[in-house]
Amino acid sequence: MVRVVVIRLLLRLMSLLPLFVTHALGVGLGNLFNRFNNQMRHVARCNIDRCFPEWTPQQRSQLVRESLQETIKAALETGGLWLWSPEYILAKIQEVSGASLLEEAVARGKGVILAAPHLGAWEVAGLYCSRYGPMTFLYRPPRIQKLDNLIREARGRAGATLVRTDAGGVRTLYKALGRGELVGILPDQDPDRASGVFAPFFGVQANTMTLLSRLAAKTGATVLMVYAERLPKGKGYHLHFQKMDAALVEGDDVQKATCLNQAVEQCVLQQPAQYQWAYKRFKTRPEGEGKFY
Repeated sequence: MVRVVVIRLLLRLMSLLPLFVTHALGVGLGNLFNRFNNQMRHVARCNIDRCFPEWTPQQRSQLVRESLQETIKAALETGGLWLWSPEYILAKIQEVSGASLLEEAVARGKGVILAAPHLGAWEVAGLYCSRYGPMTFLYRPPRIQKLDNLIREARGRAGATLVRTDAGGVRTLYKALGRGELVGILPDQDPDRASGVFAPFFGVQANTMTLLSRLAAKTGATVLMVYAERLPKGKGYHLHFQKMDAALVEGDDVQKATCLNQAVEQCVLQQPAQYQWAYKRFKTRPEGEGKFY
């Protein structure tokens, strides 16, 4: 209970700061975390070393440092993105690339699956897309159960519905797409073994969800990649929409998962520092393979 109170207080305090101050703090704290051994730096280093073996050690070290800065920015800006008014946040979107893709997908009436990887400010992307009609987000409940209501309130304040990553949540997604609505999914989470297959992600075998491609194949919904690029010095955000390749619904599960991972890779390569490299993307390993981290 004390931990929840402290977290709520920190979120409130961070929401009082201008975005440029929050991001400046992120740079400073990210540099500090990069100077000492810690779990976040260790995970980021493991991921980046394995995903970019062709880069020089200096290039990989620079990406680790920049990614830690962006990860801290993402954590600190959560206070504002969860507590500021939707109108205030949307006003910080300076540019939208590919907006016509979303408009055309909604107009088709077959439903829209928005794949938002752990890149940039995905909270901003979800809030923006909620303006285009009823939206359902698939999310993984937090380890601290008492924070669940806070997350639901924050992400649902623009009218979106949140459903858990379980059988009931999946049924809700199918129903929403059947009504021609929008669905939001983080495509680069490490799913349960029963819900994923191994497919290459930056050349490393990664446990990859099969749900997204199955939703698209069964409903005929349009799938769009979306992420909110964090602009420098707290100037706001640049939203990007990209259409998925038709191969997402072709071939077997491994081929579909490979297509999905390639789409995430293309987004990440546009803003590599803003990807959450400190996330244990490769925690689940193929049978017989040792621990990754």
